[in-house]
Amino acid sequence: MQTEDFAADAALFARMRAMWQDVDPVPADLVDRMVATVAVEDLSREYALLTLVEASQLAAVRGEADTATLQFSDGTTSVLVHVTVAEDGSRRIDGWVDAAALAIRLRQGEREWSTEAGEHGRFAFENVPPGVCRLRLVVRAADDELREFQTPQFEV
Repeated sequence: MQTEDFAADAALFARMRAMWQDVDPVPADLVDRMVATVAVEDLSREYALLTLVEASQLAAVRGEADTATLQFSDGTTSVLVHVTVAEDGSRRIDGWVDAAALAIRLRQGEREWSTEAGEHGRFAFENVPPGVCRLRLVVRAADDELREFQTPQFEV
């Protein structure tokens, strides 16, 4: 009885598929359009990453400013950090994260700063004294789950 039911279902689904292919066929260029859409989805984030990396290389070559560019990743989330020294000796930390960041904290000893990521994952901390720091982010993963991302300690 079960084999007959499966055969009847398969025949019904085949007729429905044929009917929908006649009534509303899949556009011929749909696959190409979807591949192009997915390929350019994160273009602005990639541009931001390239801009930060390029700026750090140019600054090191053309000026005497003390800069550093660091990248951290756990395989699912990546964070790029660009550290520059201000005239007063404090540090400015510009960052970029490729995940939806809900909270971003910079911890240095007992001090802690908090900020939010902009539209393209950019964030910044100003007037950070020299020393060892760590970033902690709460990000929304692709499966909509919240998780914490933490960098190793780094010196600014």
